[in-house]
Amino acid sequence: MEGIEEKVNYCLNCKIKPCSQKGCPLNNNIPDFIMAVKEEKYKEAYKILSETTVLPGICGKICPHMKQCQGSCVRGIKGEAVSIGDIENFVFQKAVEQGYKLKDVINLEKNPILSHKKVAVIGGGPAGLTCAAFLAKDGVNVTIYEKYDYLGGLLVHGIPEFRLPKEEVKESINKILELGIKVEYNRELGKNLKLEDLEKDYDAIFLGIGANKSAKMGVKGEDLEGVYGGNELLEYNTHPNYEGKIVSVVGGGNVAMDCARTIKRLGAKKVNIIYRRAEEQMPAEIKEIEEAKNEEINFLFQNNIVEIKENVNMKVNDKEKKVAKLELIKTKLVQKEGETRQVPVNVEGSNYEINTDYVVMALGSTVCDEVFDLGLTINKWGNIYINEKYQSSNPKIFAGGDLAGCKGTVAWAAYSGRQSANYIKEYLK
Repeated sequence: MEGIEEKVNYCLNCKIKPCSQKGCPLNNNIPDFIMAVKEEKYKEAYKILSETTVLPGICGKICPHMKQCQGSCVRGIKGEAVSIGDIENFVFQKAVEQGYKLKDVINLEKNPILSHKKVAVIGGGPAGLTCAAFLAKDGVNVTIYEKYDYLGGLLVHGIPEFRLPKEEVKESINKILELGIKVEYNRELGKNLKLEDLEKDYDAIFLGIGANKSAKMGVKGEDLEGVYGGNELLEYNTHPNYEGKIVSVVGGGNVAMDCARTIKRLGAKKVNIIYRRAEEQMPAEIKEIEEAKNEEINFLFQNNIVEIKENVNMKVNDKEKKVAKLELIKTKLVQKEGETRQVPVNVEGSNYEINTDYVVMALGSTVCDEVFDLGLTINKWGNIYINEKYQSSNPKIFAGGDLAGCKGTVAWAAYSGRQSANYIKEYLK
């Protein structure tokens, strides 16, 4: 990777490690792995990273670094932060080039008690893969059950190729599977996989199936033809023909950016991103916002949707009523008592309309309806209830990632998988 020597030498190797302790959800030992790279001890750098993460090649590419590790970098106080993501990704690329195996760099601890235990991991996304790896590391017999014929979850079908090459995801997964993890593909919970059957066969179960059902706004016109969920568009790749069309994407996170940038690449004449707060409040990674702007995607900050309007020129007896316009209203940001950040409030009388052919809702995710049939307690936010040890209302069943309402980045999902693995091992002993 170009300029890596300059990037590692820029690090001050702080003793207090705010990048690790405060910024990184996984608490990766950032100064130590960077020091190893400085000394060209690449296998040692990979080993240091592997103590806390099994997804360095992925987090190095797609983590919101400026909101996590790089945002806490001491050098970033008065200037540019250390390029931690680039260095982490470099280490993983070196591991691939040199053929370092994950099982050779981590401390495989075959605990005699755990080596007789079996755990089922449902879902092969970041949380499930991490949980499986940290269980297998201690000798637990792990089987991942995955509804698709591939592992990776949103890493494959939720993040576009231009942001995360699928080959790099595959390389990460192969290293994890080398730990001796079994996989059963095309097994979907509630269809050809039943929780009660798994309970009989396994000593513990981890649920990491994610939450990829797009949330709705509840505005008039949301059921018109031409309104799509952003998560589903990315997951199933079932895009309409955007050629010469105007598309409006609602939301301010990375899913909104990924949808907008994908749709632009698929030939849309104009893509709007509509966000009800200010730019500095957007949850999306700063570099994703900048890249979207560079691709001539139009941002409408401090705008809220009032109504999605149909094409009134269509015949009344037509079954499908198509999107034609969006009624928007300007917002102002006010500080309300008890709120940690400013709240958008509609500005009365500021309504206006824009033309649009399609609307994409990218406002966040909710769990799939099937989750409510699992017989587990659901919390007030619609996620599976878990206690401080990631246990559900059934003590044999643990959960993490989006399904359990954990923070929504890959690193936080991986953290929940790692923590769950630790608590599962405690439970099994």
